[in-house]
Amino acid sequence: MSHLFSPYVLKDVTLRNRIVMSPMTMYRSIDGCMTDFHVMLMGSRAAGGFGLVFPEQIAITPDGRTSISCAGIWDDRHIEGLTRVTRIIKDMGGVPAIQLGHTGRKGSLTKPWEGNKQLPPEHPDGWQVRGPSPIPYGGRSSLPVQELGVDEIKELHRAYARAACRAEAAGFEWLELHFAHGYLGSSFFSPLANKRCDGYGVNLDGRLRYHLEALDAVRAVWPERLPLTMRLGSDDLHTEGIQFDEAVVAVGRMKDHGLDLADISFGFNTDDMNRDPLAEVAAMVERGARVRREVGIPVGVSWNLGQPAVADRAIREEKIDLVLLGRPALANPHWPFWAARELNQPEPLSLLPEDWSWWLRRSGAHDPNLGWPQMQQPDTMLD
Repeated sequence: MSHLFSPYVLKDVTLRNRIVMSPMTMYRSIDGCMTDFHVMLMGSRAAGGFGLVFPEQIAITPDGRTSISCAGIWDDRHIEGLTRVTRIIKDMGGVPAIQLGHTGRKGSLTKPWEGNKQLPPEHPDGWQVRGPSPIPYGGRSSLPVQELGVDEIKELHRAYARAACRAEAAGFEWLELHFAHGYLGSSFFSPLANKRCDGYGVNLDGRLRYHLEALDAVRAVWPERLPLTMRLGSDDLHTEGIQFDEAVVAVGRMKDHGLDLADISFGFNTDDMNRDPLAEVAAMVERGARVRREVGIPVGVSWNLGQPAVADRAIREEKIDLVLLGRPALANPHWPFWAARELNQPEPLSLLPEDWSWWLRRSGAHDPNLGWPQMQQPDTMLD
């Protein structure tokens, strides 16, 4: 039986466990380039035992960033910083993954702790945001959105392909396309944001065309031996938005276009949702299980899987294949090691670099003096 700490093989890539550090935007890049901060952040999580490690969403064009402080891969000068990140991840035992995306109408923002406000195009730190239709993001901004022309869409697909080539050059071994969270791919999929009357709108086939063409562009240049995955906004939690039944169909179509694994998340194309997914433990697991069962494709999910027993159960019950952790990975750089101790896995120290584990195995002090976190009592609510 597979469990949280069993290896996972996809194409020619083997992960040492099923635990993934999910992309989290850090607002620490300079002109799109990653810095020492990113080397520290990614390297420490790989050293802590994560099997697959993502930096933040990486923008395929300058206007695909969330803010001017976000990372990019639209220029060859970005490769050096990204290579430093992949090198440290591999050196610490993890597999480096990259998530390519474009923020669309949710770009040109200030940092969240500085108000998360959308800046107008004339602002020195802003730009003209673009989307499938001239509809601002619901509930947040009143600034105009430029509707993408067909030629611009084609150029974005070429930008995906160029970014994929740079990602390979930088040493990434896993590539994901970000089509969720209200960003450009997600907005093309959502009837709330996509009101087009051409071949990129009207019905499900049209709303999915952007995704399929992006996949085709990347699949043509990304090595077949390496995984190509996608994070899909599968539900807007709104009666007029993306419905989950559509997402199941969409993943099946993308599988036919070379998709190797589906990362199922929320659409987030509006703040006006009929319920709050952030309050639910394992919020995406059952949706992921349905996609895995009906489409016959490996699945990973995030959202409230930070309790080791919850994450392990989702794998053991064969509902999903990978557990993606965002905030838990930020809160605890050694979450996999901690989880292994909590779940009484044999040799949890084997998750750590050999030099660290050597010292910890040979300490003459008892556990409290080593600073081990206290073991939790079993949570009866999980039974």
